[in-house]
Amino acid sequence: MPLSQTLYEEIRVLMQFSPDSIQEGIKVHNDAAPELVQAAQNLFDKGLIDRHDGGYLTDRGQEALQHARALTGLLAPAE
Repeated sequence: MPLSQTLYEEIRVLMQFSPDSIQEGIKVHNDAAPELVQAAQNLFDKGLIDRHDGGYLTDRGQEALQHARALTGLLAPAE
């Protein structure tokens, strides 16, 4: 499955959440780039966040963030 622009934007929004605390949410403002507003809506529709404009990760969203961080860690250049 190729990485579509839509999927990329969803991952981009997901990665804005802190991996250290489930108490830290995010807010995607109405005047943000349209693709980010749509990505937040998509994540909400998929049950990964609790509000259409950000909010907090759901349990499923926390799992998705862990996978996304693991993948980016594997793909990051070795230092």
